[in-house]
Amino acid sequence: MESNVGWLQHKENVERVRRGLRGVEKESLRVSVDGALAKTPHPSAIGAALTHPFLTTDYSEALLEFVTPPHASNWETLQSLCDLHSFVYRRLDGELLWPASMPCIVNRDADIPIADYGPSNAGMLRTIYRRGLGHRYGRSMQAIAGAHFNFSLRDEFWAAYRDHEQSALSLAAFKSEQMMGLVRNYRRCAWLVVYLFGASPALCKTFHSQPHELLEELDSATWYAPYSTSLRMSDIGYRNSTQARLGVSANSLEEYIAGLKAAVTTPDPQYAAIGVVVDGEFRQLNANVLQIENEYYSSVRPKPRDRSIRAVAALQRDGIEYVEIRTLDLSIADPVGVNQSQMRFLEALLISCLLSKSPPISAAEQKEIDARDIQVAREGRRPGLEILVRGRAVELRQAGLETLRGVRATAALLDGDSADYSAAVTAAGIALEDPAETPSAKLIGELHESSASFLEYGLEVARQHRDYFVSLPLEQAKERMLETTAARSLADAAALEAQDELSFVEYLRRYSELP
Repeated sequence: MESNVGWLQHKENVERVRRGLRGVEKESLRVSVDGALAKTPHPSAIGAALTHPFLTTDYSEALLEFVTPPHASNWETLQSLCDLHSFVYRRLDGELLWPASMPCIVNRDADIPIADYGPSNAGMLRTIYRRGLGHRYGRSMQAIAGAHFNFSLRDEFWAAYRDHEQSALSLAAFKSEQMMGLVRNYRRCAWLVVYLFGASPALCKTFHSQPHELLEELDSATWYAPYSTSLRMSDIGYRNSTQARLGVSANSLEEYIAGLKAAVTTPDPQYAAIGVVVDGEFRQLNANVLQIENEYYSSVRPKPRDRSIRAVAALQRDGIEYVEIRTLDLSIADPVGVNQSQMRFLEALLISCLLSKSPPISAAEQKEIDARDIQVAREGRRPGLEILVRGRAVELRQAGLETLRGVRATAALLDGDSADYSAAVTAAGIALEDPAETPSAKLIGELHESSASFLEYGLEVARQHRDYFVSLPLEQAKERMLETTAARSLADAAALEAQDELSFVEYLRRYSELP
């Protein structure tokens, strides 16, 4: 692809990129010491999930979500994650954090507790939305965990880059236009991230009890897919037929917003059959294709700065602030689920995506992208595997190495006095040349070598991670800050309940109004 990466050869420009902001959102299931999904409420000692800025829940009451604020370096982001894990583990009362993306012991859908955000209107909206997800897709799918990498660049970068591009657009409009180009290019190469960092080729039979053409038996308790990189990103994981038909365009921010608006306002017959209010209880927020924007599953999301209002409204008013990369499985080997090498690679890849030309994605190309993503998730390590790239069958290894050429050039410019970014790209190249070097292959190898089931292996790793975080010193100032934040979040949640004056029906009606 034609690229503007040479612009970074000017020291002041690459410094503007280095001063970008990074954040991570990491999910982990709380489990008992025997590996069963925790049935206990979200621990009040770590705060209220509804209002805590760093510690919340995702779909399930047992699915903790650790959210770092944006930081100016990957190291600071990981340190923030470490601090949050250390704080939480000291308050888990014997429970463990499951280290893998695919769940622990999950016997029945009904056994997975939906997150409870309390009786306030804002809390009920979140809970009912999750109730709807359970009715639509099943609760088990929502118990799968992942990590999201958030990345943004400061206005000083955008002002300089706009001057370089000689654009007459406002800074916000130029930024959104360029970020949508990044989104398109990331869609095109997301399969590479799934190959390189997929770490979910095996799962507990309690999660998927029936045989599947993709799965083989590792032992009496474990399925695995011999060449899979990420069952999480496959049709066993987050894929569903309704969303496959959505086709939300990334060809401009306006088209993206229009696609989301259509999805959140268009009724779907199969969801209407579920019912919205049944026997006086909400089963879902509405019967539309998407209840709200967050229901849209994609490899990357353009995100606004303001999260106090609906995403489409904030994007329409303010434009794009950052991108959220959603293709990372939890790295089982890393206590916080991600590592600096992954983050450096993603950062170099995203800058390469931003600075490369990004033509519109046709419906045919989007279909190719979707098929390629799922193919790599299902069998990315199959020897000699060919994938479709721009209508041409190419060996995965060759396609990956070709993509790395542009990323390597960007990484070299980001390195500065070190070679950390280049090392991350070199490691990616090694994994493309030898699939045995991927996390997915290493996990299967360790399961075979240890003769442990997926459950036994996950529990042993969880115990090691617990011991690491409990022994990790947490600075007194940080602990006091997190204790204060937890107490404030509980007070804020109580205040929301006390301040509600509208009925939930009226609150939902107003929430559903779009600009």
